[in-house]
Amino acid sequence: MSDDFQSRLESAIARGRRRAEHEASQERQKEMSEEELKRLHTSYRLSLSEQIETAVRRVADHFPGFRYESVFGEEGWGAACYRDDLRLDAGRRTNLYSRLELVIRPYSDLRVLDLKGKGTVMNRELFNRTHYTKIAEVETEDFSQLIDAWAIEYAEMYSAKSSTS
Repeated sequence: MSDDFQSRLESAIARGRRRAEHEASQERQKEMSEEELKRLHTSYRLSLSEQIETAVRRVADHFPGFRYESVFGEEGWGAACYRDDLRLDAGRRTNLYSRLELVIRPYSDLRVLDLKGKGTVMNRELFNRTHYTKIAEVETEDFSQLIDAWAIEYAEMYSAKSSTS
């Protein structure tokens, strides 16, 4: 009986290992390959960059003096608008800088789609935000809504601050 137990034990161990290898193989197939993730990231980046450019350009168009610029490179892809105002109060010169920047950051080993927004009004940083989601779980509508919301929020803050000065 001991030999029978030994052979059944070894068979059970072998079956367990095969099952584990099979499950691991299926899990690897489910996970996206690195190339697929990069391709998806690029696709999302391109479509969201267009929306960023449109939103930032619209903000710049509503406030005279803002200059628009495309942003691309190591920091990400997107757009910014900015203005540099000169104020003279009692003979004193003051520069007041305002800027809105929205970018999709480059692909990284974190495998996330990363939206960064930064808003400065009259030398004061009012927000510096990041929103990210795993590339495989991205809902572009969520990012689209954030882009619009951040641009609108910046326009409201700039309007409130520039009207009081």
